[in-house]
Amino acid sequence: MAMTRALAKLAGGKAALVLLFLLFAQPLTVVAQPAAKIFRVGLLGTVPLTNPEASRIWGGFFDGLQQLGYIEGQNIVIESRFSDGISERLPALAAELVQLRVDVIVAAGHTPSVARSVTSTIPIVMPNHGDPIASGLVVTLARPGGNVTGLSAQTPELLGKQLQLLQQVLPRMSRVAVLSNPGNPNHARYLRNADDAAQSLKVRLQILEARAPSDIVPVFSAATRESAHALLVLGDPMFTGQIRRIGDLAIQSRLPAIANQSEYADAGVLLTYGVDLRESFHRAATYVDRILKGTRPSDLPVEQPTKFELVVNRRVATTLGVAVPPALLVQAQKIID
Repeated sequence: MAMTRALAKLAGGKAALVLLFLLFAQPLTVVAQPAAKIFRVGLLGTVPLTNPEASRIWGGFFDGLQQLGYIEGQNIVIESRFSDGISERLPALAAELVQLRVDVIVAAGHTPSVARSVTSTIPIVMPNHGDPIASGLVVTLARPGGNVTGLSAQTPELLGKQLQLLQQVLPRMSRVAVLSNPGNPNHARYLRNADDAAQSLKVRLQILEARAPSDIVPVFSAATRESAHALLVLGDPMFTGQIRRIGDLAIQSRLPAIANQSEYADAGVLLTYGVDLRESFHRAATYVDRILKGTRPSDLPVEQPTKFELVVNRRVATTLGVAVPPALLVQAQKIID
């Protein structure tokens, strides 16, 4: 009996040794955790982020991404391509983003058409397009139907309203200079809308073209020579990059002016009426988020602006010697003194 217990004890010890040997002899298998997806987002525009106004507007987009949990370098990489106001560079820049295989392209201003010309598969988000239906970017606002969606920043009635606001300040105005960029594919349509509104107001338009920042000073000289009573600045990314210069020239030329972004009023333009572009760019981040989470752009309705902001620079009015009617001041969301 004692011998049996000893043999059993010995056998148990050997079994333990065999078990240890087998454990250490087997190759170790490490179950790797799946790496977190890092998304690549491309930005396409004309005014670089080094420009203060462009930085402020795009800041709305970056804030939106951060609020949705995206941190650059951790779960998202931003690839920026800006043309510095040279529209001819845009196709090559858009092609670079495609070659980088970005997951989505955020195309500002009129650049969604350029982006779509180089890709029909990568989703494209518009933060502030003028008229995506007329441009052929979407089939309908409710069902875009392709790889483009986002937000529109313009309505056909906007330019007519801007001319009406100018006329409230200048009841006797008969000639309005219009700052237009012929390189912007939306401007031909804007000008038709503005001309229809001008005829109903019995106002004559003087179209002044600026393709590049260097054209802006000659434009104001032409407006002065033609004795324009006021200036209407069409929405354009290149003009956004020149807001400070446009504001200074409007005061120097003694031209009461109206534009579509509140930043112009801060820079010396008398009136602004339009959407809050920073807020539009902030909203664009939600489109990017939904696309990165699997929603097709064709299923994301395009948003149209429903809220417009009127800003009056009363200090500029005093400088130019014009009286802003009290009724207009009551309508303003912001007054600069």
